[in-house]
Amino acid sequence: MSNTLLSKSLEDYLEVIYNIIVVDETAKAKDIAVKMQVKAPSVTGALRQLADRGLVNYSPYGQITLTKEGVEVAQEVAKRHRVLKDFLIRVLSIDEPEADVVACQMEHAVTTEVMDRFTQFLEFVDSCPRAGSSWIKNFRYYRNQKPEAGYCHKCISKTIENIEADSSQEGI
Repeated sequence: MSNTLLSKSLEDYLEVIYNIIVVDETAKAKDIAVKMQVKAPSVTGALRQLADRGLVNYSPYGQITLTKEGVEVAQEVAKRHRVLKDFLIRVLSIDEPEADVVACQMEHAVTTEVMDRFTQFLEFVDSCPRAGSSWIKNFRYYRNQKPEAGYCHKCISKTIENIEADSSQEGI
């Protein structure tokens, strides 16, 4: 079955099961209920739906594991969450608890193409000498201080000085 048939709720269940299994190898319904802050009957209903779709191995009162396809879908949901949370924290300076909640909401609506762009943007920030940590630091400064108009020119000049200093140190 395709993960496009999964609701936001079922994706959340898969992600929680996956996160539990990464640590404990199997999951229990009560652990899922605690993590998701839901009642046991809700977990049972979700597990039945996921089992019907071939994503979990489930029997009442037994251990819960993910099928091969379940692992693939859960890993994709977890990756989307991780990338979005990372973007919100590192680039937009959102506090971790809020970033976690917002990433969970966003992960269900973002297309594969948009997720690829988020990932590429983070890779760009990590690798581009004009971007990177100084770029993010300058964004934080801009956000907090609302600097005067000439600030951008000063920032560009400082960036060029840093690149030239780095290049001369590396013998380029």
